[in-house]
Amino acid sequence: MSLMRNLNRALTATTGLQVRRAAPVTPAQPKATAPKPAAKKPTPVYRRPGPDDLATDRLLRQPVFIMSPVRSGSTLLRMLLNAHSRLHSPHELHIRRLEVGYGSKLSQKAMSALDLERGDLEHLLWDRVMHRELVKSGKDFIVEKTPSNAFVHERIRDCWPDARFVFLLRHPVSIAQSWHEGDPGKRSYEEAAADALRYMKAVERARKGLTGGHTVRYEDITADPEKEMRALCAFLDIDFEPAMLDYGKKDDTQVVKGLGDWRDKIRTGTVQAGRALPTEDEIPELLRPMCQAWGYSK
Repeated sequence: MSLMRNLNRALTATTGLQVRRAAPVTPAQPKATAPKPAAKKPTPVYRRPGPDDLATDRLLRQPVFIMSPVRSGSTLLRMLLNAHSRLHSPHELHIRRLEVGYGSKLSQKAMSALDLERGDLEHLLWDRVMHRELVKSGKDFIVEKTPSNAFVHERIRDCWPDARFVFLLRHPVSIAQSWHEGDPGKRSYEEAAADALRYMKAVERARKGLTGGHTVRYEDITADPEKEMRALCAFLDIDFEPAMLDYGKKDDTQVVKGLGDWRDKIRTGTVQAGRALPTEDEIPELLRPMCQAWGYSK
């Protein structure tokens, strides 16, 4: 500071000028911008194998997919089917979340030269994972029941052109109630209903878009499981087995939260009575169109 004062005195005496310290520069603040919405992932490019390609492109034959909303009884149905000597129905596999990436442009170029795009590679991975699980079981057909499969039903159909589809329905209000009760601290009933409705709409789109499937209702399974399993076995072209109705008690290693129903009713090993159906005045407006579409309301 003394050097600056002495310099100013000398300058003032000779020129009348002074040296002033520069004011600190305040960095310009960036303008606030609204966050950009997350970009929707494009559907990977893939080809649908024709009848002549299945022998080389797919290990699985006639896989069975249960298309159902959350909390619709799909774990019960897969337990019943898994008790059949020819059907293997493991916990939810979430195969659609398995993705393939290229480590380099050369690897992508090499795969393209083999007529394999990213979607084709993912389909090979999905098929291999499920086939591995089926071979380990020693059975003939695999049954997959992840509820979110309904969102990609077209891609599953294209991956396995010989796949068979079972549509499992339940009263939409019962679905919403069960979805809320599964984690009441996470979401209100209204939020649970709105979230579950996304799955219901996806299943309805799958019912309209996939031909030749078989529809079964949770309420019918709990009321008369033998009748419903006989009809389902006829659809799958296998013999009904009485052992399906007593699928055996389950422990923590066999029912895991996040991979299907994990609560006490499913652990008993037998079909338990379902909850009473909601009355007309218990149907919220949000769910009324779906209740009508599925025949649960006028």
